[in-house]
Amino acid sequence: MIPFSVLDLSPVIAGATPADAFRNTLDLAQHAERWNYRRFWLAEHHNMTGIASAATSVVIGYVAGGTKTIRVGSGGVMLPNHAPLVIAEQFGTLESLYPGRIDLGLGRAPGTDQTTARALRRDLQNSADSFPDDVVELQRYFAAPVAGQRIRAVPGAGLHVPLWLLGSSLFSAQLAAALGLPFAFASHFAPDYLLTALQVYRSQFRPSETLDKPYAMVGVNLFAAETNEEARRLFTSLQQQFINLRRGTPGQLQPPVEQLAASEAELNSVAHSLACTAIGDRDAVREGLKSIIAQTGADELMLTAQIYDHEARLRSFEIGAEIREELAGAQ
Repeated sequence: MIPFSVLDLSPVIAGATPADAFRNTLDLAQHAERWNYRRFWLAEHHNMTGIASAATSVVIGYVAGGTKTIRVGSGGVMLPNHAPLVIAEQFGTLESLYPGRIDLGLGRAPGTDQTTARALRRDLQNSADSFPDDVVELQRYFAAPVAGQRIRAVPGAGLHVPLWLLGSSLFSAQLAAALGLPFAFASHFAPDYLLTALQVYRSQFRPSETLDKPYAMVGVNLFAAETNEEARRLFTSLQQQFINLRRGTPGQLQPPVEQLAASEAELNSVAHSLACTAIGDRDAVREGLKSIIAQTGADELMLTAQIYDHEARLRSFEIGAEIREELAGAQ
């Protein structure tokens, strides 16, 4: 049975603080480790009051320091926001502190709006266009130093931190295939090109020193509860977040509601974006996850759950872990 992993955005719920979000993130990671999830990834977002993981490498260090065995990494670091050498030093530091447990997932989107992206990067003209070159430069920093190499990542050189490429279109799928890297698709919020991207990645894959065959991860929203009704109610927090984002009014993660205050067009748009979701009681979620695995042939699932109540979020991931054990036992 394929491994399951966790993607966390360190959600800041209404009325809470980022400090509260970080405590919940660590608690979730500790539970995920006990439940045998493979990885715990955090995502880089900026200028969003509902997401606390902007300083992604710092939060990764906090989580890795509070756990023992689970792999911890980025899902992802938005590389165009940073100099490759800086990321190599940050993740070289993390790998030195927590050897064999650090992943570096890379994306090329800004992780924010264009105005904030300018504040981050200052110059947007070539930032995304240089992404392939930046990835190759980053690979060099993690490789063993060679004679005459004038710039080294210290720490970082020779540590071979595992790189992943993340994407929601065909671009990163093609680049991951060309470089022989593992690939993760952001189907939990942008499912349109999922199957096409996986086909492109697998058909164009070139074996590398890193990977001898394609390895694809698929993102899935997980809203599992004791009843279908409760799961759908929990899901309204994420729906509200997407509706508010489309309205240009992002904010903290809101509590569940009985009925969404949105137009039919808004509801349809959000439903389309969140189509890759396993929602319901144990039976419904089991069937949903089995269907996604069958359709995609995924080598790993990355589960995420923007749930307002922390105990309900823990329970959702616990059910996910139990389902994985059930499916493994049935094979």
